[in-house]
Amino acid sequence: MPFSTPDAASATRPLATADEMRARLRRHSQPKGRQVDATSTAEVRALIGARPPEGHRRDLLIEYLHRLNDAWRCLHERHLVALAREMNLPLAEVFEVASFYHHFEVVRGGAEAPALTVRVCDSLSCQLAGAQALLERLPRLFAGQDVRVVPVPCVGRCEQAPVAVVHHTPVPHATPEAVVQASNDPPALADIGLAATPFIAADWAEKSLPPSPGVTDYACYRAHGGYGLAAALVQCEMDPEAVLAQLDAAGLRGLGGAGFPAGRKWRAVRGHAERLGGALMAVNIDEGEPGTFKDRSYLERDPHRFLEGVLIAAQVVGTEAVYLYLRDEYHGCRALLQAELAKLQADPPCPLPHIELRRGAGAYICGEESAMIESIEGKRGLPRLRPPYIAERGLFGRPTLEHNFETLYWVRDIVERGAEWFAGFGRHGRSGLRSFSVSGRVRFPGVKLAPAGITARELIDEYCGGMQEGHGFYAYLPGGASGGILPARLADLPLDFDTLQPHGCFIGSAALIVLGHRDRARDAALGMVRFFAHESCGQCTPCRVGTAKAAQLMAAPQWDAGLLGDLAQLMQDASICGLGQAAPNPMRCVQQYFAHELGEAPASGGGQ
Repeated sequence: MPFSTPDAASATRPLATADEMRARLRRHSQPKGRQVDATSTAEVRALIGARPPEGHRRDLLIEYLHRLNDAWRCLHERHLVALAREMNLPLAEVFEVASFYHHFEVVRGGAEAPALTVRVCDSLSCQLAGAQALLERLPRLFAGQDVRVVPVPCVGRCEQAPVAVVHHTPVPHATPEAVVQASNDPPALADIGLAATPFIAADWAEKSLPPSPGVTDYACYRAHGGYGLAAALVQCEMDPEAVLAQLDAAGLRGLGGAGFPAGRKWRAVRGHAERLGGALMAVNIDEGEPGTFKDRSYLERDPHRFLEGVLIAAQVVGTEAVYLYLRDEYHGCRALLQAELAKLQADPPCPLPHIELRRGAGAYICGEESAMIESIEGKRGLPRLRPPYIAERGLFGRPTLEHNFETLYWVRDIVERGAEWFAGFGRHGRSGLRSFSVSGRVRFPGVKLAPAGITARELIDEYCGGMQEGHGFYAYLPGGASGGILPARLADLPLDFDTLQPHGCFIGSAALIVLGHRDRARDAALGMVRFFAHESCGQCTPCRVGTAKAAQLMAAPQWDAGLLGDLAQLMQDASICGLGQAAPNPMRCVQQYFAHELGEAPASGGGQ
């Protein structure tokens, strides 16, 4: 077959000139993707420091994102490009992490963040206290100013509802006038008084926690016997087995919601550490469950009682390093904890493990233990599949002791006062003390250190001064957003681990939100499901799609009971973690206990 010959056009086509060839080569030699500019690199280095010889730590990515976000009120795309280069990470990975957390705002091109963002909590407790009116009025008051007003999920100050946040500083019992004043005259970051005041939580057993006049600082804590127990353990003057025996006898369980026996967890992690070589500790102070604020209340008053619990656990279990994961909304607490931790490290009563304070970034899912560990490692907070469990392979692949703040807070008192002291409290066949975060339609909200097994009715009448004026007791959420909703006729059930499950509820972190007779359970349930849809990490379809679909169906005047039931069962059976598994609880409770409400349209906003 003969070769084809070029046509006339191609035969006469001119060759590229030398300049054109050089330009073509230059184009092809340019690196792909977004390019780093010198200015952005310098701005990033000014915040995170020069690259060390061994390179920046991968697990500090979120900490570095916080520094950029604080300095620039947002995350500029150009800074993320520079950060990826400085940390030798794929740009896609940096963008994935930055866009996962609600408190990071990525802006592109030359866009700028508003000069001020005012955040108004729209959780259930704040909605009951008038958050919607704030959200409607504030934009008008800030009209013409470079101010943005946005609703946000629970900020952990439900007893101060409604709450707005200005310049990282909360405005409790917020009024439009108070918010405007705070924006014009920004208050100091540390919103906690630093006057040295001894606070002994055990003295408030069976009482309401008082307003905090100050804080038990390092010197004050040491002057009242603080760190003596931790020092005795480190110096081998006390047997670790004696500590474990006291925890067992006291019946101390995980007080973040899981309720796992503390002593058993310590032994399991220690066993894995002995077999695999060393353990780590991760402490959950994220406290993202709507209605919960107990950990913040104790931290504001006495951070060292908690830190001594950390040291005791580290010594008994054999942990080499401790990572404290603190909720981002607690800016004042972070300043306080950083200052007091520095005092402890500067004048240690005994050798200390390595301790790092890490900052959350607005992701409710990071309250789940494995998601929190992923976040500490500088990644998206995606729950891990189990097994392996984190006690065997957790943080950085090491055996990890994970605890809630309050669980560790009581360790010193239990060991010093004896297990009988802690276990001696209780009602209705239960034992121990529980810190109830109470909010909603009660006269005196706050943290109530009450006996385990107390009923909701007893808690309201004896600790909260009864219901607010003009509100009759209608319903209550015993365990925050995920713990379900019960009617007032079931307010005589003991509140404790394992007592509410037969009624489709659980106590969780003991966040009690009380509804009055003018409120509706269906509105509260819809608000909670919308919260879950907003906070779903998106990793598994049953949760990601199920929460959004449930919210859509629950907004209808008449619920499709069959479809909602099937959806709830699917979410419970197939979701990876507790968020998706527990998300249907409020909806199921409304169907079971408040069916009379389902023939009505939801209130405007759906309670959230």
